[in-house]
Amino acid sequence: MLELVKQRKITDEESAEVEKELTAMREEMIELANAVKMAKLPVIITIDGWSAAGKGSQIKHLIKYMDPRFFDVESIRTPTPEEKRMPWLHRFWKRLPKKGEFLILDGSWYRDTAKALVSGEIDKDTYKQRIGDINVFERQLTDDGCLLIKLFLHITGGEQKKRMDKLAANPYTAWRVDGQDFADNKAYDKFYKRYDKTLERTNTAYAPWHIIPANSRTASRLEILRVVTGSVKAALDAKAKGEPFTETAEFPVNDVRPEKFKLVKTKKLAEIDMDKSLTDKEYGEKLKKYQDRLFELQNICYQRKIPVVIAYEGWDAGGKGGNIKRVAAALDPRGYEVKPIAAPEPSELARHYLWRFWNRLEKDGHFTIFDRTWYGRVMVEVLEKLTPPERTEMAYQEINEFEHMLTEWGAVVVKFWINIDKDEQLRRFTERQNTPSKQWKITDEDWRNREKWDDYEKAVDRMIELTSTEFALWTVIEGNDKKYARIKALKTICRAIEENIK
Repeated sequence: MLELVKQRKITDEESAEVEKELTAMREEMIELANAVKMAKLPVIITIDGWSAAGKGSQIKHLIKYMDPRFFDVESIRTPTPEEKRMPWLHRFWKRLPKKGEFLILDGSWYRDTAKALVSGEIDKDTYKQRIGDINVFERQLTDDGCLLIKLFLHITGGEQKKRMDKLAANPYTAWRVDGQDFADNKAYDKFYKRYDKTLERTNTAYAPWHIIPANSRTASRLEILRVVTGSVKAALDAKAKGEPFTETAEFPVNDVRPEKFKLVKTKKLAEIDMDKSLTDKEYGEKLKKYQDRLFELQNICYQRKIPVVIAYEGWDAGGKGGNIKRVAAALDPRGYEVKPIAAPEPSELARHYLWRFWNRLEKDGHFTIFDRTWYGRVMVEVLEKLTPPERTEMAYQEINEFEHMLTEWGAVVVKFWINIDKDEQLRRFTERQNTPSKQWKITDEDWRNREKWDDYEKAVDRMIELTSTEFALWTVIEGNDKKYARIKALKTICRAIEENIK
Protein backbone atom coordinates (compact mmCIF):
# COMPACT_ATOMS: atom_id res chain seq x y z
CA MET A 1 0.00 0.00 0.00
CA LEU A 2 2.75 2.45 0.91
CA GLU A 3 4.37 2.15 -2.50
CA LEU A 4 1.17 3.50 -4.07
CA VAL A 5 1.43 6.75 -2.13
CA LYS A 6 2.99 9.68 -3.96
CA GLN A 7 4.47 12.59 -2.04
CA ARG A 8 3.13 15.99 -3.02
CA LYS A 9 4.54 19.51 -2.77
CA ILE A 10 2.55 22.73 -2.61
CA THR A 11 3.90 25.19 -5.14
CA ASP A 12 4.08 28.93 -4.52
CA GLU A 13 1.24 29.42 -6.98
CA GLU A 14 -0.96 26.97 -5.04
CA SER A 15 -0.15 28.18 -1.53
CA ALA A 16 -2.64 31.07 -1.38
CA GLU A 17 -5.55 28.89 -2.54
CA VAL A 18 -4.50 26.10 -0.20
CA GLU A 19 -4.53 28.45 2.79
CA LYS A 20 -8.03 29.60 1.87
CA GLU A 21 -9.23 26.01 1.66
CA LEU A 22 -7.58 25.15 4.97
CA THR A 23 -9.22 28.11 6.70
CA ALA A 24 -12.62 27.20 5.24
CA MET A 25 -12.35 23.59 6.38
CA ARG A 26 -11.19 24.55 9.87
CA GLU A 27 -14.23 26.80 10.21
CA GLU A 28 -16.39 23.99 8.87
CA MET A 29 -15.04 21.76 11.65
CA ILE A 30 -16.79 24.03 14.18
CA GLU A 31 -20.16 23.27 12.61
CA LEU A 32 -19.35 19.59 12.19
CA ALA A 33 -18.30 19.23 15.83
CA ASN A 34 -21.64 20.74 16.89
CA ALA A 35 -23.49 18.44 14.52
CA VAL A 36 -21.60 15.43 15.91
CA LYS A 37 -22.66 16.43 19.42
CA MET A 38 -26.32 16.85 18.40
CA ALA A 39 -26.36 13.55 16.49
CA LYS A 40 -24.61 11.73 19.37
CA LEU A 41 -22.06 10.32 16.94
CA PRO A 42 -18.86 9.03 18.58
CA VAL A 43 -15.80 9.80 16.47
CA ILE A 44 -12.33 8.30 16.88
CA ILE A 45 -9.48 9.65 14.77
CA THR A 46 -6.24 7.67 14.98
CA ILE A 47 -3.11 9.37 13.71
CA ASP A 48 -0.32 6.87 13.25
CA GLY A 49 2.79 6.95 11.13
CA TRP A 50 6.52 7.39 11.18
CA SER A 51 8.44 9.07 13.98
CA ALA A 52 8.91 12.77 13.12
CA ALA A 53 6.06 12.58 10.59
CA GLY A 54 4.40 15.54 12.30
CA LYS A 55 1.55 13.83 14.17
CA GLY A 56 1.56 16.38 17.00
CA SER A 57 1.51 19.45 14.77
CA GLN A 58 -1.18 17.94 12.56
CA ILE A 59 -3.40 17.30 15.60
CA LYS A 60 -2.83 20.89 16.72
CA HIS A 61 -4.09 22.22 13.38
CA LEU A 62 -6.97 19.73 13.26
CA ILE A 63 -8.43 20.86 16.60
CA LYS A 64 -7.62 24.54 16.14
CA TYR A 65 -11.24 25.71 16.05
CA MET A 66 -12.95 22.81 17.82
CA ASP A 67 -14.67 23.24 21.19
CA PRO A 68 -12.28 21.64 23.72
CA ARG A 69 -15.24 20.46 25.81
CA PHE A 70 -16.16 17.91 23.18
CA PHE A 71 -12.87 16.34 22.21
CA ASP A 72 -10.02 14.58 23.94
CA VAL A 73 -6.47 14.11 22.67
CA GLU A 74 -4.53 11.12 23.96
CA SER A 75 -0.88 10.38 23.29
CA ILE A 76 -0.20 6.65 23.13
CA ARG A 77 3.24 5.54 24.20
CA THR A 78 4.82 2.36 25.56
CA PRO A 79 2.34 0.77 28.00
CA THR A 80 3.09 1.30 31.69
CA PRO A 81 3.83 -1.66 33.98
CA GLU A 82 0.26 -1.39 35.29
CA GLU A 83 -1.18 -1.41 31.74
CA LYS A 84 0.89 -4.48 30.89
CA ARG A 85 -0.97 -6.36 33.62
CA MET A 86 -4.27 -5.90 31.78
CA PRO A 87 -5.49 -7.25 28.42
CA TRP A 88 -3.50 -5.38 25.81
CA LEU A 89 -6.55 -3.58 24.34
CA HIS A 90 -7.78 -2.58 27.80
CA ARG A 91 -6.13 0.84 27.72
CA PHE A 92 -7.90 1.66 24.46
CA TRP A 93 -11.31 0.43 25.59
CA LYS A 94 -10.94 2.67 28.64
CA ARG A 95 -10.42 5.71 26.42
CA LEU A 96 -13.52 5.29 24.24
CA PRO A 97 -15.38 8.58 23.78
CA LYS A 98 -19.00 9.21 24.66
CA LYS A 99 -21.53 9.50 21.89
CA GLY A 100 -21.25 13.02 20.47
CA GLU A 101 -17.56 13.44 21.29
CA PHE A 102 -14.24 13.15 19.46
CA LEU A 103 -11.27 11.09 20.59
CA ILE A 104 -8.07 11.94 18.73
CA LEU A 105 -5.20 9.53 19.26
CA ASP A 106 -1.57 10.42 18.70
CA GLY A 107 -0.60 6.82 17.98
CA SER A 108 -3.04 4.01 18.69
CA TRP A 109 -3.31 0.24 19.07
CA TYR A 110 -1.01 0.00 16.05
CA ARG A 111 1.88 1.20 18.18
CA ASP A 112 1.53 -2.03 20.19
CA THR A 113 1.62 -4.21 17.05
CA ALA A 114 3.79 -3.18 14.11
CA LYS A 115 6.34 -1.09 15.99
CA ALA A 116 6.33 -3.49 18.94
CA LEU A 117 7.22 -6.40 16.65
CA VAL A 118 10.08 -4.64 14.91
CA SER A 119 11.37 -3.32 18.24
CA GLY A 120 11.38 -6.82 19.72
CA GLU A 121 8.71 -6.10 22.35
CA ILE A 122 6.46 -8.90 21.03
CA ASP A 123 7.01 -12.03 18.92
CA LYS A 124 5.41 -12.95 15.59
CA ASP A 125 2.68 -15.09 17.14
CA THR A 126 1.65 -12.24 19.43
CA TYR A 127 1.71 -9.86 16.46
CA LYS A 128 -0.63 -12.12 14.46
CA GLN A 129 -2.96 -12.44 17.43
CA ARG A 130 -3.06 -8.67 17.85
CA ILE A 131 -3.85 -8.10 14.17
CA GLY A 132 -6.88 -10.35 14.65
CA ASP A 133 -7.84 -8.54 17.85
CA ILE A 134 -7.58 -5.18 16.10
CA ASN A 135 -9.90 -6.22 13.29
CA VAL A 136 -12.42 -7.47 15.88
CA PHE A 137 -12.10 -4.31 17.98
CA GLU A 138 -12.58 -1.97 15.03
CA ARG A 139 -15.54 -3.96 13.71
CA GLN A 140 -17.22 -3.90 17.12
CA LEU A 141 -16.77 -0.12 17.36
CA THR A 142 -18.13 0.59 13.88
CA ASP A 143 -21.01 -1.88 14.28
CA ASP A 144 -22.00 0.14 17.33
CA GLY A 145 -22.16 3.34 15.29
CA CYS A 146 -18.71 4.77 15.94
CA LEU A 147 -17.01 6.68 13.12
CA LEU A 148 -13.42 5.44 13.04
CA ILE A 149 -11.03 7.46 10.86
CA LYS A 150 -7.57 5.91 10.54
CA LEU A 151 -4.76 8.11 9.26
CA PHE A 152 -1.18 6.99 8.57
CA LEU A 153 1.34 9.80 8.02
CA HIS A 154 3.90 8.55 5.53
CA ILE A 155 7.31 10.19 5.03
CA THR A 156 10.43 8.96 3.26
CA GLY A 157 13.51 7.82 5.15
CA GLY A 158 15.49 10.84 4.01
CA GLU A 159 12.80 13.26 5.16
CA GLN A 160 12.60 11.50 8.52
CA LYS A 161 16.38 11.82 9.05
CA LYS A 162 16.32 15.49 8.09
CA ARG A 163 13.54 16.25 10.59
CA MET A 164 15.19 14.34 13.42
CA ASP A 165 18.49 16.13 12.82
CA LYS A 166 16.66 19.45 13.01
CA LEU A 167 14.92 18.47 16.26
CA ALA A 168 18.17 17.25 17.82
CA ALA A 169 20.00 20.46 16.90
CA ASN A 170 17.51 22.70 18.71
CA PRO A 171 17.94 22.73 22.51
CA TYR A 172 14.18 23.29 22.93
CA THR A 173 13.21 20.24 20.86
CA ALA A 174 16.16 17.90 21.37
CA TRP A 175 14.20 16.02 24.07
CA ARG A 176 11.78 14.80 21.39
CA VAL A 177 14.33 12.49 19.75
CA ASP A 178 16.84 10.04 21.17
CA GLY A 179 19.31 7.42 20.07
CA GLN A 180 16.55 4.87 19.50
CA ASP A 181 14.84 7.19 17.01
CA PHE A 182 18.02 7.45 14.95
CA ALA A 183 18.52 3.68 15.19
CA ASP A 184 14.96 3.20 13.94
CA ASN A 185 15.70 5.51 11.02
CA LYS A 186 18.62 3.29 10.03
CA ALA A 187 16.16 0.37 10.05
CA TYR A 188 13.69 2.35 7.92
CA ASP A 189 13.35 -0.42 5.30
CA LYS A 190 12.55 -3.00 7.99
CA PHE A 191 9.88 -0.78 9.52
CA TYR A 192 8.54 0.02 6.04
CA LYS A 193 7.86 -3.67 5.29
CA ARG A 194 6.16 -4.28 8.62
CA TYR A 195 4.06 -1.12 8.46
CA ASP A 196 3.01 -2.01 4.93
CA LYS A 197 1.91 -5.54 5.91
CA THR A 198 0.06 -4.20 8.93
CA LEU A 199 -1.79 -1.63 6.86
CA GLU A 200 -2.81 -4.29 4.33
CA ARG A 201 -4.04 -6.73 6.98
CA THR A 202 -6.13 -4.11 8.77
CA ASN A 203 -7.47 -2.24 5.76
CA THR A 204 -11.08 -3.38 6.05
CA ALA A 205 -14.34 -2.20 4.54
CA TYR A 206 -15.53 -1.05 7.98
CA ALA A 207 -12.24 0.63 8.98
CA PRO A 208 -10.18 1.56 5.90
CA TRP A 209 -6.83 3.34 6.05
CA HIS A 210 -6.12 6.83 4.74
CA ILE A 211 -2.43 7.08 3.97
CA ILE A 212 -1.35 10.72 4.08
CA PRO A 213 1.77 11.75 2.10
CA ALA A 214 3.49 13.86 4.78
CA ASN A 215 6.81 15.04 3.33
CA SER A 216 5.04 18.38 2.84
CA ARG A 217 3.41 19.54 6.08
CA THR A 218 0.99 21.84 4.29
CA ALA A 219 -0.06 19.21 1.76
CA SER A 220 -0.64 16.64 4.51
CA ARG A 221 -2.60 19.19 6.58
CA LEU A 222 -4.87 19.78 3.61
CA GLU A 223 -5.38 16.06 2.98
CA ILE A 224 -6.12 15.30 6.63
CA LEU A 225 -8.79 17.99 6.84
CA ARG A 226 -10.32 16.81 3.58
CA VAL A 227 -10.52 13.24 4.85
CA VAL A 228 -11.88 14.18 8.28
CA THR A 229 -14.49 16.69 7.11
CA GLY A 230 -15.59 14.41 4.28
CA SER A 231 -15.93 11.37 6.51
CA VAL A 232 -17.75 13.21 9.30
CA LYS A 233 -20.22 14.82 6.87
CA ALA A 234 -20.94 11.49 5.20
CA ALA A 235 -21.38 9.71 8.53
CA LEU A 236 -23.74 12.42 9.81
CA ASP A 237 -25.77 12.23 6.62
CA ALA A 238 -26.06 8.44 6.88
CA LYS A 239 -27.08 8.67 10.54
CA ALA A 240 -29.76 11.25 9.72
CA LYS A 241 -31.17 8.83 7.13
CA GLY A 242 -30.97 5.91 9.53
CA GLU A 243 -28.52 4.12 7.26
CA PRO A 244 -25.25 2.35 8.13
CA PHE A 245 -22.13 4.24 7.11
CA THR A 246 -19.08 2.74 5.45
CA GLU A 247 -16.15 4.89 4.45
CA THR A 248 -14.93 4.75 0.88
CA ALA A 249 -11.76 2.66 0.79
CA GLU A 250 -8.81 4.07 -1.15
CA PHE A 251 -7.04 0.72 -1.38
CA PRO A 252 -8.21 -2.90 -1.84
CA VAL A 253 -9.78 -4.06 1.41
CA ASN A 254 -9.00 -7.18 3.38
CA ASP A 255 -12.14 -9.32 3.65
CA VAL A 256 -12.08 -10.18 7.36
CA ARG A 257 -14.81 -12.57 8.49
CA PRO A 258 -15.73 -12.98 12.17
CA GLU A 259 -14.13 -16.07 13.66
CA LYS A 260 -16.42 -19.05 14.16
CA PHE A 261 -15.77 -20.40 17.63
CA LYS A 262 -16.36 -24.05 18.42
CA LEU A 263 -19.40 -24.39 20.67
CA VAL A 264 -19.94 -27.05 23.32
CA LYS A 265 -23.26 -28.86 23.22
CA THR A 266 -25.48 -27.87 26.16
CA LYS A 267 -28.76 -28.92 27.74
CA LYS A 268 -31.85 -26.75 27.87
CA LEU A 269 -32.86 -25.55 31.33
CA ALA A 270 -35.97 -27.75 31.28
CA GLU A 271 -33.74 -30.82 30.92
CA ILE A 272 -31.74 -30.11 34.09
CA ASP A 273 -32.31 -32.41 37.08
CA MET A 274 -33.19 -30.00 39.88
CA ASP A 275 -33.35 -32.55 42.70
CA LYS A 276 -29.66 -32.27 43.68
CA SER A 277 -29.05 -31.56 47.36
CA LEU A 278 -26.59 -31.96 50.25
CA THR A 279 -27.04 -32.71 53.93
CA ASP A 280 -25.79 -30.16 56.44
CA LYS A 281 -22.90 -32.46 57.33
CA GLU A 282 -21.89 -32.98 53.69
CA TYR A 283 -22.11 -29.26 53.11
CA GLY A 284 -19.91 -28.38 56.08
CA GLU A 285 -17.20 -30.85 55.08
CA LYS A 286 -17.17 -29.91 51.41
CA LEU A 287 -17.34 -26.18 52.12
CA LYS A 288 -14.12 -26.30 54.14
CA LYS A 289 -12.41 -28.59 51.61
CA TYR A 290 -13.08 -26.42 48.57
CA GLN A 291 -12.63 -23.07 50.28
CA ASP A 292 -9.22 -24.19 51.55
CA ARG A 293 -8.28 -25.40 48.09
CA LEU A 294 -9.47 -22.19 46.45
CA PHE A 295 -7.32 -20.16 48.84
CA GLU A 296 -4.28 -22.22 47.80
CA LEU A 297 -5.12 -21.74 44.13
CA GLN A 298 -5.55 -18.00 44.58
CA ASN A 299 -1.98 -17.79 45.84
CA ILE A 300 -0.73 -19.76 42.83
CA CYS A 301 -2.66 -17.45 40.49
CA TYR A 302 -1.14 -14.41 42.19
CA GLN A 303 2.39 -15.77 41.91
CA ARG A 304 1.94 -16.72 38.25
CA LYS A 305 -0.05 -13.58 37.41
CA ILE A 306 -3.04 -15.61 36.20
CA PRO A 307 -6.26 -13.54 36.13
CA VAL A 308 -9.54 -15.21 37.04
CA VAL A 309 -12.90 -13.88 35.81
CA ILE A 310 -16.04 -15.39 37.34
CA ALA A 311 -19.41 -14.44 35.83
CA TYR A 312 -22.66 -15.03 37.71
CA GLU A 313 -26.07 -15.01 36.06
CA GLY A 314 -29.30 -16.65 37.18
CA TRP A 315 -32.94 -16.31 38.04
CA ASP A 316 -34.10 -13.63 40.45
CA ALA A 317 -33.83 -15.09 43.98
CA GLY A 318 -31.59 -17.82 42.60
CA GLY A 319 -29.02 -17.34 45.35
CA LYS A 320 -26.22 -15.55 43.50
CA GLY A 321 -25.40 -13.34 46.47
CA GLY A 322 -24.99 -16.19 48.93
CA ASN A 323 -23.02 -18.17 46.39
CA ILE A 324 -20.62 -15.30 45.74
CA LYS A 325 -20.27 -14.75 49.48
CA ARG A 326 -18.97 -18.32 49.96
CA VAL A 327 -16.50 -17.94 47.11
CA ALA A 328 -15.26 -14.59 48.39
CA ALA A 329 -14.92 -15.97 51.93
CA ALA A 330 -12.21 -18.32 50.65
CA LEU A 331 -10.13 -15.56 49.09
CA ASP A 332 -7.58 -13.07 50.35
CA PRO A 333 -9.54 -9.78 50.18
CA ARG A 334 -6.53 -8.00 48.69
CA GLY A 335 -6.73 -10.17 45.61
CA TYR A 336 -10.33 -9.97 44.44
CA GLU A 337 -13.17 -7.57 43.68
CA VAL A 338 -16.87 -8.30 43.38
CA LYS A 339 -18.51 -6.17 40.69
CA PRO A 340 -22.31 -5.86 41.11
CA ILE A 341 -23.87 -4.90 37.78
CA ALA A 342 -27.05 -2.83 37.75
CA ALA A 343 -28.75 -0.81 35.01
CA PRO A 344 -26.11 1.20 33.13
CA GLU A 345 -25.36 4.79 34.16
CA PRO A 346 -25.74 7.59 31.57
CA SER A 347 -21.98 7.63 30.90
CA GLU A 348 -22.13 3.87 30.27
CA LEU A 349 -25.14 4.12 27.98
CA ALA A 350 -23.17 6.67 25.95
CA ARG A 351 -20.54 4.06 25.02
CA HIS A 352 -20.30 0.54 23.65
CA TYR A 353 -22.08 -1.83 26.06
CA LEU A 354 -18.87 -3.81 26.69
CA TRP A 355 -17.02 -0.66 27.81
CA ARG A 356 -18.20 -0.87 31.42
CA PHE A 357 -17.07 -4.50 31.70
CA TRP A 358 -13.63 -3.86 30.23
CA ASN A 359 -13.34 -1.04 32.78
CA ARG A 360 -14.16 -3.32 35.71
CA LEU A 361 -11.50 -5.97 35.08
CA GLU A 362 -8.88 -6.47 37.77
CA LYS A 363 -5.20 -6.87 36.84
CA ASP A 364 -3.54 -10.22 36.30
CA GLY A 365 -3.11 -12.39 39.35
CA HIS A 366 -6.42 -11.13 40.74
CA PHE A 367 -10.01 -12.37 40.71
CA THR A 368 -12.87 -10.35 39.17
CA ILE A 369 -16.29 -11.65 40.24
CA PHE A 370 -19.25 -10.24 38.30
CA ASP A 371 -22.70 -10.32 39.92
CA ARG A 372 -24.60 -10.11 36.63
CA THR A 373 -22.72 -9.47 33.45
CA TRP A 374 -22.52 -8.52 29.79
CA TYR A 375 -25.18 -11.19 29.15
CA GLY A 376 -27.86 -8.65 29.99
CA ARG A 377 -27.41 -7.65 26.36
CA VAL A 378 -29.04 -10.89 25.17
CA MET A 379 -31.58 -11.25 27.98
CA VAL A 380 -33.19 -8.15 29.50
CA GLU A 381 -32.29 -5.90 26.55
CA VAL A 382 -33.93 -8.38 24.17
CA LEU A 383 -37.07 -9.01 26.19
CA GLU A 384 -37.58 -5.38 27.17
CA LYS A 385 -36.77 -4.22 23.63
CA LEU A 386 -34.15 -1.78 24.94
CA THR A 387 -31.80 -2.32 21.99
CA PRO A 388 -32.46 -2.74 18.26
CA PRO A 389 -32.73 -6.45 17.34
CA GLU A 390 -29.90 -6.23 14.81
CA ARG A 391 -27.52 -5.11 17.56
CA THR A 392 -28.58 -7.75 20.08
CA GLU A 393 -28.10 -10.43 17.40
CA MET A 394 -24.51 -9.25 16.96
CA ALA A 395 -23.92 -9.58 20.70
CA TYR A 396 -23.48 -13.37 20.73
CA GLN A 397 -20.45 -13.06 18.46
CA GLU A 398 -19.17 -9.97 20.28
CA ILE A 399 -19.42 -11.68 23.66
CA ASN A 400 -17.56 -14.75 22.41
CA GLU A 401 -14.86 -12.45 21.04
CA PHE A 402 -14.65 -10.57 24.35
CA GLU A 403 -14.26 -13.78 26.33
CA HIS A 404 -11.74 -15.10 23.80
CA MET A 405 -9.61 -11.99 24.34
CA LEU A 406 -9.79 -12.59 28.09
CA THR A 407 -8.43 -16.10 27.62
CA GLU A 408 -5.74 -14.80 25.24
CA TRP A 409 -4.70 -12.55 28.12
CA GLY A 410 -4.34 -15.73 30.18
CA ALA A 411 -7.54 -15.48 32.18
CA VAL A 412 -9.47 -18.42 33.57
CA VAL A 413 -13.09 -17.61 32.65
CA VAL A 414 -15.84 -19.34 34.65
CA LYS A 415 -19.52 -18.68 33.88
CA PHE A 416 -22.42 -19.74 36.07
CA TRP A 417 -26.14 -19.81 35.45
CA ILE A 418 -27.81 -20.36 38.86
CA ASN A 419 -30.94 -22.30 38.00
CA ILE A 420 -34.05 -22.71 40.13
CA ASP A 421 -37.49 -23.88 39.14
CA LYS A 422 -40.57 -21.70 39.07
CA ASP A 423 -42.04 -23.11 42.27
CA GLU A 424 -38.84 -22.53 44.23
CA GLN A 425 -38.67 -18.96 42.99
CA LEU A 426 -42.25 -18.33 44.17
CA ARG A 427 -41.42 -19.78 47.58
CA ARG A 428 -38.38 -17.50 47.92
CA PHE A 429 -40.26 -14.43 46.66
CA THR A 430 -43.03 -15.07 49.18
CA GLU A 431 -40.53 -15.55 52.00
CA ARG A 432 -38.84 -12.28 51.15
CA GLN A 433 -42.17 -10.47 50.94
CA ASN A 434 -43.19 -11.75 54.37
CA THR A 435 -39.85 -11.20 56.14
CA PRO A 436 -39.26 -7.53 57.10
CA SER A 437 -35.45 -7.88 57.04
CA LYS A 438 -35.59 -9.32 53.52
CA GLN A 439 -38.26 -7.13 51.92
CA TRP A 440 -35.62 -4.89 50.33
CA LYS A 441 -34.62 -7.87 48.18
CA ILE A 442 -37.99 -8.07 46.42
CA THR A 443 -39.33 -5.45 44.01
CA ASP A 444 -42.28 -4.99 41.71
CA GLU A 445 -39.90 -5.57 38.82
CA ASP A 446 -39.07 -9.04 40.19
CA TRP A 447 -42.75 -9.98 40.11
CA ARG A 448 -43.13 -8.48 36.64
CA ASN A 449 -40.13 -10.45 35.35
CA ARG A 450 -41.61 -13.63 36.79
CA GLU A 451 -44.61 -13.20 34.51
CA LYS A 452 -42.17 -13.47 31.57
CA TRP A 453 -40.59 -16.68 32.86
CA ASP A 454 -41.15 -18.66 29.65
CA ASP A 455 -39.72 -15.90 27.46
CA TYR A 456 -36.69 -15.54 29.72
CA GLU A 457 -36.13 -19.29 29.70
CA LYS A 458 -36.04 -19.33 25.89
CA ALA A 459 -33.60 -16.41 25.89
CA VAL A 460 -31.35 -18.13 28.43
CA ASP A 461 -31.38 -21.41 26.50
CA ARG A 462 -30.34 -19.56 23.35
CA MET A 463 -27.70 -17.55 25.22
CA ILE A 464 -26.10 -20.68 26.68
CA GLU A 465 -26.28 -22.52 23.37
CA LEU A 466 -24.57 -19.74 21.40
CA THR A 467 -21.94 -18.69 23.94
CA SER A 468 -20.80 -21.93 25.56
CA THR A 469 -17.37 -22.11 23.98
CA GLU A 470 -14.46 -24.43 24.74
CA PHE A 471 -12.57 -21.51 26.30
CA ALA A 472 -15.53 -20.05 28.25
CA LEU A 473 -17.90 -22.86 29.07
CA TRP A 474 -21.22 -22.30 30.83
CA THR A 475 -21.88 -24.25 34.02
CA VAL A 476 -25.55 -24.54 34.94
CA ILE A 477 -25.85 -24.91 38.71
CA GLU A 478 -28.83 -26.71 40.16
CA GLY A 479 -29.85 -24.10 42.70
CA ASN A 480 -33.03 -25.34 44.38
CA ASP A 481 -30.77 -26.42 47.24
CA LYS A 482 -28.49 -23.49 48.07
CA LYS A 483 -25.95 -25.70 49.83
CA TYR A 484 -25.51 -27.89 46.76
CA ALA A 485 -25.26 -24.82 44.51
CA ARG A 486 -22.50 -23.24 46.62
CA ILE A 487 -20.38 -26.37 46.68
CA LYS A 488 -20.76 -26.95 42.94
CA ALA A 489 -19.64 -23.38 42.24
CA LEU A 490 -16.56 -23.70 44.47
CA LYS A 491 -15.67 -27.08 43.00
CA THR A 492 -16.07 -25.80 39.42
CA ILE A 493 -13.83 -22.77 40.05
CA CYS A 494 -11.14 -24.95 41.63
CA ARG A 495 -11.17 -27.41 38.73
CA ALA A 496 -11.04 -24.65 36.12
CA ILE A 497 -7.98 -23.10 37.75
CA GLU A 498 -6.30 -26.49 38.25
CA GLU A 499 -6.69 -27.27 34.57
CA ASN A 500 -5.09 -23.94 33.71
CA ILE A 501 -2.04 -24.35 35.95
CA LYS A 502 -1.09 -27.90 34.91
